[in-house]
Amino acid sequence: MAHLLGADSVSLTLGTRTLLDELSIGVDDGMRVGVVGPNGAGKSTLLRVLAGLQPADSGRVTRAGGVRVALLDQRDELPAGATVREIVHGDADEHTWARDPRVRSVHAGLLADLDLTDDVANLSGGQRRRVALAALLVRDHEVLALDEPTNHLDVEGVAWLAEHLVARYARGTGALVVVTHDRWFLDAVCTRTWEVNEGSVEQYDGGYAAYVLARAERQRSASVTEEKRQNLLRKELAWLRRGAPARTSKPKFRLDAAAELIADEPPPRDRLELTRMATSRLGKDVLDLEDVTLRFDAPDDATGATTTRTLLDDVTWRLGPGDRYGVVGVNGAGKTTLLKLLSGRLEPTSGRVKRGKTVQVAELTQDVEDLDELREMRVVEVVEREKRTVVAGGKELTAAQLVERLGFTKDRARTPVRDLSGGERRRLQLLRLLVGEPNVLLLDEPTNDLDTDTLAALEDLLDGWPGTLIVVSHDRYLLERVCDRQVALLGDGQVRDLPGGVEQYLELRRAAMAGGGGSGAPGAVSADTGAAAGAEQAGGGPDAGAPAPSAADQRAARKETQRIERRLAKITELEGKLHEKMAAQATDHQAVLALDAELRALATEREELEEAWLEAAETAG
Repeated sequence: MAHLLGADSVSLTLGTRTLLDELSIGVDDGMRVGVVGPNGAGKSTLLRVLAGLQPADSGRVTRAGGVRVALLDQRDELPAGATVREIVHGDADEHTWARDPRVRSVHAGLLADLDLTDDVANLSGGQRRRVALAALLVRDHEVLALDEPTNHLDVEGVAWLAEHLVARYARGTGALVVVTHDRWFLDAVCTRTWEVNEGSVEQYDGGYAAYVLARAERQRSASVTEEKRQNLLRKELAWLRRGAPARTSKPKFRLDAAAELIADEPPPRDRLELTRMATSRLGKDVLDLEDVTLRFDAPDDATGATTTRTLLDDVTWRLGPGDRYGVVGVNGAGKTTLLKLLSGRLEPTSGRVKRGKTVQVAELTQDVEDLDELREMRVVEVVEREKRTVVAGGKELTAAQLVERLGFTKDRARTPVRDLSGGERRRLQLLRLLVGEPNVLLLDEPTNDLDTDTLAALEDLLDGWPGTLIVVSHDRYLLERVCDRQVALLGDGQVRDLPGGVEQYLELRRAAMAGGGGSGAPGAVSADTGAAAGAEQAGGGPDAGAPAPSAADQRAARKETQRIERRLAKITELEGKLHEKMAAQATDHQAVLALDAELRALATEREELEEAWLEAAETAG
């Protein structure tokens, strides 16, 4: 493969930190590289150096002749007063770009819900991100460097971007280097992984899954070597310590051998442990939405007149102890609003939110600015303000010990909040929630600004979380890892169960777009999207001649979907118990066969219930 771009012995120090240390690395034609590493390790800096926007202290960046490099920065700094068309296409005439199939694909995938004459200053964060992405994707750069391109994109937008990038770089027509914490995106797009840490870059073949496997194997090999080294070290030190008077008579070669062993001690990597803390017991009743409707007045984008918008329409949703739901949906469908209702920060227009007597809710919001009022306090002081000691793993920990276990070194624990990075602020937000020992966790985009190691630690914590968990996220990897079930907000005022998970949600959206139920843009959805999608998923397709179901039929269908959802949850619980029994009776052949027959029966029942759910959902509308 032809070499396109490289770094030759590049070093860069910012302040007191060495981010790149004599780094030599190359990008070849056809490579799709995912860049991972701890927050603050220098991933974004590496991209800026490769793109020529950040000068290095020493070394050089090389490019093959004529190679053009474009960088998508984390900050979408679009000039106010410019229109979407000007940002994306500059002064080019429409006929010069509208006839290009790739450009039309970018428009359909990222810009379909935007007016090209809109001022970019009036766009939301997600819309600005899509405009900045589109401006790069319509051009013919040989090397594309993307820094957190999935930020502010919903599940649908992330899926489109992954498909577009794979198709674009499948035939070796350039190279892609992308920094992202979205592990599903890494697996879907990247063929190589770079891990940035302590000034160097470790290279791995494959996407995130292959990287984790290879990294685990490297650590296993290193642990074997380390165990042998430690055994030698213990023997040497024991021999050297046998009596102070004898120290001066030790052979010099023995002293030199011990010094070499000690000098070979590798520097410890940052340790991150999200601690399982004591959680208050939940009663039978947790959180119930009963016939909840939520409306609010909003200006119409087209006319400027005030219109009433319905986010939730007569929704009944019951959450029990230990339920674990992931929430997906188009931007603006009301995912964050749903969490506000559950937390009590927002009251419904009609209906009620019923809370159990023992419920203690903690909510992680998207806004890290809620720490601004504490900006002058140090990290350990913020935690002490919540609670001075907590019980974790049967041990009592002080606030200082706790923040150190959460990845804040002693120096960083004394750092004012105003000087923390985005990822450190996110960790501190989470820590403040955990010290309150809640039994219901509401997490709104918890993966924002977190690196992959922190995400793995967060998932390990949530795996063992004994309370009720509701997660709003565009991170498919997180949702499928920590949640038992997914629900969707499609913009039709309903909370819809997704037995098929995120993939089913994407199929519903594709069916809605194909049937004209939506605008085709990420984030845009019409009131009948859910019904059209449900009909397509059930395999029937729209039938203009069929009579619309009556209100009574719709209510009956909603009750039926709720009954089916409760039974599906019970089946999931029964399957888990059967798997435990099979593991406990693995040596009993007859017992295993009987249990396997029960599992197959449950699987058959699940398939029948899922089909019945889809039919009822179509009627419910």
